[in-house]
Amino acid sequence: QVQLVESGGGLVQAGGSLRLSCTASGSFFSIGAMGWYRQHPGIQRELVATITLYGSTNYADSVRGRFTISRDNAKNTVYLQMNSLEPEDTAVYYCNAAGVLGVWPNDYWGQGTQVTVSS
Repeated sequence: QVQLVESGGGLVQAGGSLRLSCTASGSFFSIGAMGWYRQHPGIQRELVATITLYGSTNYADSVRGRFTISRDNAKNTVYLQMNSLEPEDTAVYYCNAAGVLGVWPNDYWGQGTQVTVSS
């Protein structure tokens, strides 16, 4: 089993910044991809950004240029630096670990952290 613990959510004014962190723990060899997804009330969860074990990144069009994803493989931690936040970014943000080697199942989600951007 793999546990994902998120931190860094909160309330911020539009134009401000927040940094989310997510650390994976458990008995596994490596994590193929880590990422952030978000869910607005009543709407399906959507991709925000992902990063592979080797550092390849992918962003949703709505956040590209404002958000930066990074990871520290030695710490099994993924970060999401969110700048120029907009009220539309308000959502619950979930961390995901996919392609985890050495365990089954090999896809895990964090508990979610609330991000609220006030106008």
